Amino acid sequence: MEELKGKEEVKTENIDLIDFDAVLKKKRAALFFKRCFDIFASLFGLLFLAIPFVFIAIAIKTSSKGPVYFRQERVGKNGKLFRIFKFRTMVSDAESKGMQITVGADSRITKVGKFLRKTKIDELPQLINVLLGQMSFVGPRPEVPHYVELYTDYQRNVLRIKPGITELASIIYKDENEVLAQSDDPEKTYIEEIMPKKIEINMEYIQKMNVFYDIKLIFKTFAAVLE
Repeated sequence: MEELKGKEEVKTENIDLIDFDAVLKKKRAALFFKRCFDIFASLFGLLFLAIPFVFIAIAIKTSSKGPVYFRQERVGKNGKLFRIFKFRTMVSDAESKGMQITVGADSRITKVGKFLRKTKIDELPQLINVLLGQMSFVGPRPEVPHYVELYTDYQRNVLRIKPGITELASIIYKDENEVLAQSDDPEKTYIEEIMPKKIEINMEYIQKMNVFYDIKLIFKTFAAVLE
């Protein structure tokens, strides 16, 4: 697989540098059990959701033209590229009609897609990525290459673990689309304000991660969706 190159510049202001080599060395056992949990939970989830997935696929196909799944290149562990699975929530040629981030009531979102996004059901096909070992249940959300190219060398440490379906940063910034909608330059706001804060939160996660903490964040995600 391809690997993205990081920038040489390292910005360290207002950041307590973390020795990620030491942290990950201590987390070897946690990472092993995390992967075991991912395999069994994703396999169970895919089997349990097989029939609901069929009905969701029918709803997507009958409500708008295009494929059931949205496949997009994202950056995974160690900068390796992979294609993420999501239920399609936008018109089929959405990327040619706007930014790679979603802002407010984006006109590209379909009626069914609006419901899938609100309930986070559109993320469930990523269980396939988890089972394949490209993702984990919990971890930094995988970014598109365009944004990862803007990371400093230090920020690229978040790529030292597998990306996840959910993360604490996504729970904290669950209203991100609405915040960006209020900006005169949504992409600039995302790059300069939101993205760096998410990266810092994910760096803290790496220090805390274990199966029990992951389960706690999964339940927090459910609670955030139901609010």
